[in-house]
Amino acid sequence: MNSIIKYLLLACIICLTQVAAFTPSTTPTFARSQINTQRHSIIDVFGSMYKNFGKKVSASHILIGPREWKSEEDAKEQLTQLKAQIGDDPVKFAEFAAQISSCPSGKKGGALGEFGPGQMVKNFDKVAFNEDVGVVHGPINTQFGEHLILITERTGE
Repeated sequence: MNSIIKYLLLACIICLTQVAAFTPSTTPTFARSQINTQRHSIIDVFGSMYKNFGKKVSASHILIGPREWKSEEDAKEQLTQLKAQIGDDPVKFAEFAAQISSCPSGKKGGALGEFGPGQMVKNFDKVAFNEDVGVVHGPINTQFGEHLILITERTGE
């Protein structure tokens, strides 16, 4: 009888520790869910692929991620000022990307290379496939942070 009680007690302890493992203990200093953005859904991906079938885009970006900003508004303001300094000059854009961007692509002047529809997050994809080529766009909000985007080429139109 004692051994049955021990096993039941052990089973209860194991169950409780499993439940506790999935309970958040503290709120993180930043959470992507706190960033005002919409995530990709499968419908968005297929919609973009259908609408932009055969198109390819080459683009560069400057990213200020949540770990680098004081607030989302601060990041937008910083990028707005930066956009005014850059104008639409791709050389200045690459220089600032190398200095400021928190994305690893910053080392390459922010160059992301060529990509097709549905390969980038929703807000980025919208700008890349719908806005003017050779123009700096933004600030654009995604779950990764705030971006300035320079579309360098679009093919397949």
